[in-house]
Amino acid sequence: MNSMQFLVTTVFDLYIMIVILRIWLQAARADFYNPFSQFIVKATQPVLKPLRHIIPSIGNVDLATLTFAYVLCVLKFVLLMLIASNGAMAFSPDLLIIGLLALIKAAGKLLFWVLLLRAILSWVSQGRSPVEYVFHQLTEPMLAPIRRIIPAMGGLDLSVLILFIGLQFANYLMGDVTTSLFGPIWYSL
Repeated sequence: MNSMQFLVTTVFDLYIMIVILRIWLQAARADFYNPFSQFIVKATQPVLKPLRHIIPSIGNVDLATLTFAYVLCVLKFVLLMLIASNGAMAFSPDLLIIGLLALIKAAGKLLFWVLLLRAILSWVSQGRSPVEYVFHQLTEPMLAPIRRIIPAMGGLDLSVLILFIGLQFANYLMGDVTTSLFGPIWYSL
């Protein structure tokens, strides 16, 4: 049972992060000819191409990709509940809310990992990696305003650390705000 839950959680979480990265790449107008961006596009295109014929975009918001990410989050929890209950489960409307919370938390986790990888790559690759270039395009709109307020001190850029603290604060705040309704669920996602 635990092995199946691990496998479902891992596969869904990785693919949900890829789909969220697709949304983020489009929002940041990142270089789609970059090899990393091409991987993201090719991993999501088979599902999104037909879905875009059904669900149109509204302005800059790609509703098809956003809907697909949300459906994946809900489907993940449906499968996990099916595994936990040995195949006997009734669909609960609570899963729709849990799916939305999971999507929000997955986006926060993805931002954390992209920031962490960008920081590590900045020590190692010195700007020559195509992945680092895309990560720079994705995170710079969030880090630049922080740098304007808190400039580099002694050659150390603290903007990533400040954003990490902000993400952690937002995580705890979501748990506190939703304590009466979904606090335990938020922390378990």
